[in-house]
Amino acid sequence: METLDRTVATFQSTSFNTAEPKDYFINPCCFGDDLARWLIDRLRSTEIDTDSEPGQEDFGWYFNFKLGENVYCVVLGFRPGEENEEGEWVAWVERTRGLVGSIFGFRKKDIERSAGNAIHTALLDPATIRNIRWHTRGDFDRGIDDQCSDMP
Repeated sequence: METLDRTVATFQSTSFNTAEPKDYFINPCCFGDDLARWLIDRLRSTEIDTDSEPGQEDFGWYFNFKLGENVYCVVLGFRPGEENEEGEWVAWVERTRGLVGSIFGFRKKDIERSAGNAIHTALLDPATIRNIRWHTRGDFDRGIDDQCSDMP
C-alpha cells in the first residue's frame, strides 16, 4: 500500500459561497456546504461511494467516501485572505477510524495515495478551481508554504 504524505490541499475558487452566512451555519464563517456537495457529485460521477450529504463542523464541512475497504473523510474550510488578497479553500483527507482511533491520532495515518488522487482528480476543473497545492499536515500546521506540491 502506497501511503500519502501530502494530505492537505489548498486552492482558490470564486464559484462557491464565501460571503453570505446561511441560517443553518453553526458559525457565520462555516462556508463550504456548496463546495462539499460539488465534490460529492464529482466523486460520484467517477463511481466513488460517498455520503449523500455533507456534515457540518464549527469551521466548515466534511463528508466521507469509500475506496476499497477504507473509508476516508474530507474536511473543508475557507480561510479569508488579508486585505486585498483572495482567500483560499482548505481540504484535508483523513481516514475514518472511530472514536478510539481518533483519540490516538490514527485518522492521520495510513492514508492511501489513491484517496488523495481521488480528491485531486475531483478538483481538476479549471473553470471552477485554480492553484491547487498539496501540503504535508505538519508543514501546513506550521505555516510552511514553500514545500508544497501540485500533486498529492
